[in-house]
Amino acid sequence: MAKLEFWYEFASTYSYPAAMRVEAAAKKAGVEVIWRPFLLGPIFSEQGLSDSPFNVYEMKGRYMWRDMERLCATYKLPFKRPQVFPQNGLKAARIALAGMKEGWGEDFSRAVYRANFVDGLIISDDAVLSEVLDLVGVEPEEAFAAANAQANKDALRLQTEEALTRGIFGAPSFTVGDELFWGQDRLEQAVAWAKGK
Repeated sequence: MAKLEFWYEFASTYSYPAAMRVEAAAKKAGVEVIWRPFLLGPIFSEQGLSDSPFNVYEMKGRYMWRDMERLCATYKLPFKRPQVFPQNGLKAARIALAGMKEGWGEDFSRAVYRANFVDGLIISDDAVLSEVLDLVGVEPEEAFAAANAQANKDALRLQTEEALTRGIFGAPSFTVGDELFWGQDRLEQAVAWAKGK
């Protein structure tokens, strides 16, 4: 089966609609999705940024928030602008990566996006993450232990380094082999490319 890698960051606004759409689009095309959580902070740092470009450039930020409202309305996704942006997604990314090995990482990831961009919760808060884990039927204590294992922390760091090496500069991104597609609006193109391989 053709494979599509979905690179996402929990602080990323546009990763939210992508995360909610990618499985259905890929399934329809007969393409397998590999979820790849990573961190944008180190990548932005390489670009000389210490904050989201949407905060650095005020007009770009205003546009993005309105665009998110339109997109979510189009895709019939609930959306509420979070009070804190960008949020720290490190803990959630570690948990998601650990969950990929156990088969619940994808459900957890979608639930974290809902917590951030629908419910307005602080996704770096252990209590919030515990609630999200409960929601997807995962025992929080075990999930936190797996997420905080040094091997898992190292794996997330290496995954972020791999993203940088592969030329990924933003989220969401999709890769098919060495081919890179950036932005949730490239989802269908990426799926079609994977299907054609």
